[in-house]
Amino acid sequence: MKARNLLAVSDLHVAYAENRRFVEGFRPGSEEDWLIVAGDVGERAEDIEWALTLLARRFAQVIWAPGNHELWTPQDDPIQLRGDSRYRYLVDMCRRLGVRTPEDPYLTWDGPGGPVTIAPLFLLYDYSFHAPGTATKAQSLALAYENGVVCTDEMLLHPDPYPSREEWCWARLEFTERRLAACDPDHPVILVNHYPLVREPTRVLRYPEFAQWCGTQRTADWHLKYRAAVVVYGHLHIPRTTWHDGVRFEEVSLGYPREWRRRGGTPRPARSIILAPELTS
Repeated sequence: MKARNLLAVSDLHVAYAENRRFVEGFRPGSEEDWLIVAGDVGERAEDIEWALTLLARRFAQVIWAPGNHELWTPQDDPIQLRGDSRYRYLVDMCRRLGVRTPEDPYLTWDGPGGPVTIAPLFLLYDYSFHAPGTATKAQSLALAYENGVVCTDEMLLHPDPYPSREEWCWARLEFTERRLAACDPDHPVILVNHYPLVREPTRVLRYPEFAQWCGTQRTADWHLKYRAAVVVYGHLHIPRTTWHDGVRFEEVSLGYPREWRRRGGTPRPARSIILAPELTS
């Protein structure tokens, strides 16, 4: 019998036929494997439900953190909920499927590398990753619009009932900090967020103006403050491993077909997040 494994993937974007076929063929190596899904499964509620239903049937446990695409309200989606109401709809969907969300009690992985707490986060962004040469949100956004580098969130990700996306982000930060502070101090934590918790991974973006839609400066020390063994994220579509302050960061995105074709012609499988013993001691 194969050893159980903890896997992670993000940015499945199943609206693309090639990515949908990848998910259809994606199976665990063991019936006891767990899967972390760090956001951007899709845009339409029915596509998100299709993918998470399939994965929940195959993996012993699926843990989901939302990306920005799940929070869009596309005109062709029968579910026209906006902002927090859309997020709560997706949380209820996940609960029906047995998928854990940022609103549920954190689970403890007791397989290889454990015990470790897995904390899925929903934090958003607050435009504090300013574009180069700018010092304020207004300046940063103006430069992005001038250069034609504008995230679709500006049109489709609504913050209702919050006045702005950054105020929704700040509310999520306060809620999440209270939860993380209550975690068992004897266990290290795997922090799972759609966006990187530190700015450094965004330095390699082809269009640096896009960084302002990629996180918040307020989480810059969370990997240390909350005893992270690993940070799992996506969003950037640049799958790689980096280290920050001695903590391993895993960008686990599949990305769009044109992107994974450039990386070798076949979709990259989910990343193993098994922890070395020295990281959990």
